[in-house]
Amino acid sequence: MDETTLKGLEAALRVNPDNAPLLKIVLEACRDAQLWARGLALVHATPAEPAVAQVAAELALGAGDGKRALELAPAGTIVKARACLALELRPEGIHHYRAAIAANPTLEEPALEDALGLKVRSIETPGGPKLRVIANDYTASREADRLVDTPQKKVTFADVGGLDEVKAQIHKRIILPFQKPSLFQKFRKRVGGGILMFGPPGCGKTLLARATAGECNATFLSVAISDVLDMYIGESERKLHAIFEKARATTPAVLFFDELEALAGKRQHSREATSAKLVSQFLAEMDGFTQNNENVLVLGATNVPWAVDSAFRRPGRFDRVQFVPPPDRAARQSILELVLAGRPIAPGIDVAALAAKTSGFSGADLEHLVETGADEAISRSLAQAIESPISGADLERASKEVKPTALEWLTTARNYARYANESGQYDDVLRWLEQHGKV
Repeated sequence: MDETTLKGLEAALRVNPDNAPLLKIVLEACRDAQLWARGLALVHATPAEPAVAQVAAELALGAGDGKRALELAPAGTIVKARACLALELRPEGIHHYRAAIAANPTLEEPALEDALGLKVRSIETPGGPKLRVIANDYTASREADRLVDTPQKKVTFADVGGLDEVKAQIHKRIILPFQKPSLFQKFRKRVGGGILMFGPPGCGKTLLARATAGECNATFLSVAISDVLDMYIGESERKLHAIFEKARATTPAVLFFDELEALAGKRQHSREATSAKLVSQFLAEMDGFTQNNENVLVLGATNVPWAVDSAFRRPGRFDRVQFVPPPDRAARQSILELVLAGRPIAPGIDVAALAAKTSGFSGADLEHLVETGADEAISRSLAQAIESPISGADLERASKEVKPTALEWLTTARNYARYANESGQYDDVLRWLEQHGKV
């Protein structure tokens, strides 16, 4: 409603102040335009018509006058409950909220329930004290909303040092279907699906997942264990479902589960039935009868693929498995150059020679090596009271101090690859071990 029309209606209301329908129209116009004080000034007494009184109370709440809103709001309405909340009268607010919902269930507001404390219930225990517990009987979409568009900068394959073969496989299997959907539809190839990345810790699985999302220009949802697991029975499954629903609503989307074994561990090893139920829910979300995961790519990363339930390896779920090995010599040099970029370094540092001396180092180990060298340079700068760049000697000393962390994993993986490889799922590990002669 424009200003001229509103002024005309206000003039008509001054001539006929008892005209309830006209008052309601004017008050609603002020409420919609957020003219709280202007609309409230037109209310001289509590309107007899409940609908008019409710709008008047909404204006009072908007103006920050909770006491006036409480006087104007009809009993058993949502606005009455809000007025009680504004005045911290929670028991009365709960009473009015429940009355309003009983009359009209469509008015239910989870956020208002939270604010009123309706999620806290008292339970009488026989012969014991009264307990107050939180009843998580719904999973709000806002829990999934915060997973979308994490504040980290966009990452592409250019930010990932080495791993050229892995990046080529990901480009062929994952990125191209997103970039050329029409071609894949002609061949009746599904866009999306699941891919499981495994390998030693610190070798770039998480970074590859972010880079994949960046290359696809897709929404990236990074799911941590704490985003799913909940102490209340059934709530973990609800949260997992909400996360998948968010991904389906924001396609194309990449849904990334780090430390996958915590959510998808083998059910026969689970001590609690709730863990098995979560695994079953996960499986149903990935390819359930009623789910449509078109344009949703599910990425999983784990250091212990042998701990993941075998049902996830079935075609249609994580049907593509990618081994992410420790970086080779060329990859280590590329990683070191990326990590050193932007830091004050002395001229003449032989990065190639340093890469040759760090066989078995993961990407995280190499970053730690540079950080250790930077510590030496900072200490020297403080002692000399002048900036001293990172030198080759700093990095040389750091390479002797920092130890590779991937060797222990490779020893364990070798045993699985040799003695528990009936389906050939660890053939890539065997080939890498034969090629590089590790452990």
